[in-house]
Amino acid sequence: MSENRTPLRVGISCGDLNGIGIEVVLKCFEDNRMLADIIPVLYASAHAVSHHRKALKLDEVQFHRVNDAREALPKKLNIVNVWEDEVVLELGKPSGPLASFAIQSLEAAAQDLASGKVDVLVTAPIDKHAMQQAGFAYPGHTEFLQQMAGADSEVLMLLISEGLRVGTVTGHIPIKDVAGAITTDRIVSKARLLHQSLLRDLGVVEPRIAVLGLNPHAGDGGTLGSEDKEVITPAIRRLNEEGISAMGPYAADGFFGNGSYKHFDGVLAMYHDQGLAPFKALSFGNGVNFTAGLPIVRTSPDHGTGLDIAGQGIADEGSFRAAVWMAADIHRNREDYKTIGVNPLQPQKREKERKEH
Repeated sequence: MSENRTPLRVGISCGDLNGIGIEVVLKCFEDNRMLADIIPVLYASAHAVSHHRKALKLDEVQFHRVNDAREALPKKLNIVNVWEDEVVLELGKPSGPLASFAIQSLEAAAQDLASGKVDVLVTAPIDKHAMQQAGFAYPGHTEFLQQMAGADSEVLMLLISEGLRVGTVTGHIPIKDVAGAITTDRIVSKARLLHQSLLRDLGVVEPRIAVLGLNPHAGDGGTLGSEDKEVITPAIRRLNEEGISAMGPYAADGFFGNGSYKHFDGVLAMYHDQGLAPFKALSFGNGVNFTAGLPIVRTSPDHGTGLDIAGQGIADEGSFRAAVWMAADIHRNREDYKTIGVNPLQPQKREKERKEH
């Protein structure tokens, strides 16, 4: 950590109480090196965290209970008590009504983010079905935070790892609805978001974007579907006319299979599994989910609630740790981006640093 750099307050929602969320948080901050640059603030309850710590035999992990995030201490894992109830946890079991506590945690963390009590937000995994059964009115974190932030424009789900960044044109929709949801305008809009996020959030100068096709072999000249030729190709042409370096459409299997992704700064997939399946095959355990397009910074690990392994002490905290660092890096990249127009040497400096890493 730089001596001149102020540690960031990282708000953390606890996620599903019966899942691995609190486990990966505890394991992440068991390493004191994580506390050099970060002041973590976990929104949960001391009782719930103590239950996980005892069940997982993580007694060496200490935490500090605070009533307000502004009281969070450096060099400590801080807990804001969102509820006082002594909740009965059954690690590895479906959360059911316990999902209401995950909602409370998320809402409290988001409110503190909005009011500036924390700088960024990292969300532990939730059980979306249980959350909705408990009264959560949104498909997931992204839609909730978009409404909280008042962001009327589109957002982009962006999966990030070392050397691979994948966004999707469509999100959590049935595969039968994908083709109808893909339009030239929507591809252009999502590609703009990806381009802007690569510049502002990730410090990439002159980003190169690969656009995947929809059909096998990118339609094979129209033999296997017309969308690639009639919808996706015009979008790429428009992006190039705007000065965005976009290429494609590429057949997804060959693109990932032959390593073509290594030559691009970002990849725009047409649907969820087209982008996320290869991403997780290449990067699982180290990937980060980032919501691009929001005025706030929110990241999450690239895994789910892990009910099948919860309470066994075997959950890997690598992706959560990466999500914490990524949130901090994006926050600082945005601050740097504001100064680019002031310091004409800044772009070259950032490009040099990117190549060195």
